[in-house]
Amino acid sequence: MEPDRWLGVELRHLAALQAISEEGTFGRAARRLGYTQSAVSQQIAMLERIVGERLLERPGGPRPVSLTEAGRLLLRHAEAIVARLEAAQADLEALSAGTAGTLRVGTYQSVGRRILPTLIRRFSSSWPRVEIRLTESNSDRDLIALVECGDLDLTFADFPLVEGPFDAIELLRDPYVLLVQRGSPLAAQRKPPALRELGELPLIGFRQCRSTNQVEAHLAASGVQADFVFRSDDNGTVQAMVGAGVGVALVPRLTVDANDATSSAIDMDGALPPRRIALLWHRDRYRSPAARAFVETARDVCAEVGGDETRRVAAL
Repeated sequence: MEPDRWLGVELRHLAALQAISEEGTFGRAARRLGYTQSAVSQQIAMLERIVGERLLERPGGPRPVSLTEAGRLLLRHAEAIVARLEAAQADLEALSAGTAGTLRVGTYQSVGRRILPTLIRRFSSSWPRVEIRLTESNSDRDLIALVECGDLDLTFADFPLVEGPFDAIELLRDPYVLLVQRGSPLAAQRKPPALRELGELPLIGFRQCRSTNQVEAHLAASGVQADFVFRSDDNGTVQAMVGAGVGVALVPRLTVDANDATSSAIDMDGALPPRRIALLWHRDRYRSPAARAFVETARDVCAEVGGDETRRVAAL
């Protein structure tokens, strides 16, 4: 029985393919990897012999090297394999760190403003030797990708989660409110406007945040065509445009600034399913004691925040 040639594929072969794809030349790929250019050429030649396909187009001269169709196909698998190795390295570093070291957490605006300050103060008082490093993004999908490749230990995210090797715990249900200009006739109504009425109003929303996508999907499922006249990824800008009379905004309650005197919040709980905020981690990676303690502390803090937010927005 002939041995499987693919067993000869080594990680350095795949790393070389990835580096050439990203750098465009053998020379720059070699400098990035700390090899000689001839060593990188030999690794690619060996990889092509093993897989039985030409993986690179080598035009010569100043033109960059490009991947063949086979090379692009193999690169997708190579990137996943390299990412898992990076995740394994991160696991071992966390294991050796024990109760000290660094905890890398992903977050987004509303969580960063309403939840994290209390959470970090409380966690740091119990785990003073653990450094928390935060990464913020407008898209929780980007943060989840960082968890998958090992660049983050935990991240806040919204349900439903993207597919992948993840576990998560629900922390908070964040109901939607309708932000209107202060003094608007809508704020004086005894009942919140029906969803069909929202289709007749100019709407303001977020660009990348999944909460706006969920609002649009829910309105569309109810036969309402949303008319968005302005979008921004900044919570303050969205509320300021509402206060200026540009339109109204269906936003999660945590995004609302209670100190803004130009807008009012109408409770839409029941008309729209709430945003469900979670804390997510990689299912197959080691979770340090500090990471587990952070999750438990986040659960306690969010239970308190939920009650506080209800009272805060009711006063708007």
